[in-house]
Amino acid sequence: MRLFPRLLLSHLAVITAMGAVLVLTAELAAHPFIQRHVDEMVRQMGGAGAGMRDDLSHGMRETLTRALLTALPLALLVATATAWIAARRVTDSVRTLQAGSAALASGEYGRQLPEGGQDELAELAHSFNVMAGTLAQVEQGRVELIGNVAHELRAPVSAVRGYVEAAQDGLMDSQDAMGAVHRELGSLERLARDLSLVSRVEAGQVDLRPQVTDARTLLEHAQQRFALPFEERGVTLRVGPLSSPIPVWTDPERAAQILGNLLGNALRHTPPGGRVQVGAHARAGQVQITVQ
Repeated sequence: MRLFPRLLLSHLAVITAMGAVLVLTAELAAHPFIQRHVDEMVRQMGGAGAGMRDDLSHGMRETLTRALLTALPLALLVATATAWIAARRVTDSVRTLQAGSAALASGEYGRQLPEGGQDELAELAHSFNVMAGTLAQVEQGRVELIGNVAHELRAPVSAVRGYVEAAQDGLMDSQDAMGAVHRELGSLERLARDLSLVSRVEAGQVDLRPQVTDARTLLEHAQQRFALPFEERGVTLRVGPLSSPIPVWTDPERAAQILGNLLGNALRHTPPGGRVQVGAHARAGQVQITVQ
């Protein structure tokens, strides 16, 4: 049996039981009450009222019973209508929640339920909406993670391809090319370690190993890493000028990762014949690295 008939039948059972209790209680409680009033009426009527005691008592009890039997159907009708409305409201809310859950299960994380009212059903709808919003954020994070991983893989893979092709064409010494490829493989290994620690990344617990580093070294390594891809695209990559050391407290590996992402973006969006300028400046106790 579905929820609405069960709720309605349970309400009707309670209404019927309460009606029976009401009639029984009225009949039992009315007897002494009626008897006191009959005695008072007989006393006021004197001797003439003594013979009417039974008739008065019977008439008053019969009147009460008829009044109860007349009012009871109307009360049951009103109670039944109220029970129907209450059961319908509960089942409508359950159906709405069921439809929302089905949509959520099919991947529609943007589904929201109406939150009207101040009762538990409204609180349940609010909790559902919060859950749907959280799942939507998780899904968005998953999509962004896939995009970020693809973006992270693109730079070292492109660099490795450039070094290998340069070595094959005789444009770069094989030993230098192997050293450069080895560095890029280190970047790929770092990415693999990061992917194995996704839960820690989401919790904001990324491992950082900061140390004093010369910003010029970061830029020079980046220039060496992207020299061939920029040359192949016909884009000029310039660094500096950097005349004096620029010490900075940073994680060199993470800083190189960020700088590589910026240079990769610049390379994709700069047309052939264009120029990309990279610089570093000490300012107010911090170091600002720019890619223009």
